[in-house]
Amino acid sequence: MVDFQIAALDHIARVSPDQPVPRVVRTLGGRTRANVAWADGLRTTVRMLTYLDGVQIRETPRTAAQRRAMGTVLAKLNLALRDFTHPSATHNLLWNVSAAHRLAAKLDGIVDAPRRALAESFMTRFIDHVLPRLASVRAQVIHNDYHLYNVLVAPEDHERILGIIDFGDMLYAPLVGEVATAAAFHMTGNPDPFEGPAQFVGAYHATLPLTESEQEIITDLMATRHLITALISEWRAARYPENRAYIMRHNPAAWEALSQMAALSRNEARDRLLTEVRKDK
Repeated sequence: MVDFQIAALDHIARVSPDQPVPRVVRTLGGRTRANVAWADGLRTTVRMLTYLDGVQIRETPRTAAQRRAMGTVLAKLNLALRDFTHPSATHNLLWNVSAAHRLAAKLDGIVDAPRRALAESFMTRFIDHVLPRLASVRAQVIHNDYHLYNVLVAPEDHERILGIIDFGDMLYAPLVGEVATAAAFHMTGNPDPFEGPAQFVGAYHATLPLTESEQEIITDLMATRHLITALISEWRAARYPENRAYIMRHNPAAWEALSQMAALSRNEARDRLLTEVRKDK
């Protein structure tokens, strides 16, 4: 997996050198990583990346311009990765919205009956409406973790993105899942939960247009991201109760988002998310 991440960063640096991503620092011998031995004899592999300046977006006020900047930058990153391939890109990952059906067994861990019913309804929606369509949409290597913790902005200009970090969840998956996952993080902190995601998706679409098939399922996948956040956090908190506070930090927002989306039909939710995508139609 380390080689996968190194190769992706090298590819981005080669095809799109202006991308605000870390650069791989080579050893004096020109290698991208090195094997080292600790004092106790344990051997491990190390790599070095360049430091990116800036502050995490989560520490700044949310604005429409900032969300649109995030959408544009993600689209450019996806364009840079469009032709990248690697043998490790198809690995299994819990945080893959396109494979949410693999988490169905974890519904049994939801002890609250109303919440379990809510989660079951969105799992059914994914299986019935999204899963059959995934074979017909574009797929490529995606970042898969583009959120407020992993995007850095200038301290004096919170709409100027200086860095994208943490490529540890990269994988080969449907492109629309990348956009939906990123958009999901913009539902909170606004009286209208769809306003932020709509701004983000609209800006993304202006740079890298979503196909009609992708537009049809992007809202379902945004809900699916909240669903897997709820399922994985509940499951992990039960397994590691000593770390419950950290594991559950995104859990309340996920349940709130699912409740908000359940109040609308699929078509209503889709139309609200795609307001800026379809405004000129």
